[in-house]
This record gives sequence, structure tokens and C-alpha cells, in this order.
Amino acid sequence: MIRKFDVAYFAASTDDAETNKRFAESLDVDYPILADPDKTAAAAYGVLMPERGFANRWTFYIGKDGKILFIDRSVKPPTAGQDMAAKLGELGVDKAD
Repeated sequence: MIRKFDVAYFAASTDDAETNKRFAESLDVDYPILADPDKTAAAAYGVLMPERGFANRWTFYIGKDGKILFIDRSVKPPTAGQDMAAKLGELGVDKAD
């Protein structure tokens, strides 16, 4: 069963916009990938690993009021979609009509 929630989602990357565009097209994703090449947002969210030059793959669940509800620091790409659906249910996020 596919569960649909009333959410907005996007990815962010420390790559530049053109690299993100090519990556998104290669995967045919249906969400935006934001570019943060100067790593300002990554540093602000505490995900930047300066010694390696890129960001940790974390998922931030942010409520409609802008407050962070939960941070998943152990994202597993093969099950990320299922894991997100489960967490949204746990957080009581409204299901889409």
C-alpha cells in the first residue's frame, strides 16, 4: 500500500545547480534538488563534514510552523521512502486526500 501525505519535500546538495539538474534528470526525480555550493545551508543545519567537503545524508522533518519535528541521522537510501512514510505517520502528519 502506498501512503500519501500532505507534505512538500526536496533534497539539498553541496553541488552546483547544473550538477544537481543533471543528477535529477538522470534519476527522473519529481522533486527539486537545491544547490548549496558554498555550503552555507549545510553548515547552518549542522550536516557539513568540512574534513570531507560534503554533507551528511540526513532527513529533516519540518512542521508547518517551521519547527524541526525530527531529524533522521541514519538515512538508508534503499528504504528511505518507506522510512519517511512511517516517520510521517508517527509524527501525525496529515495524509493527502
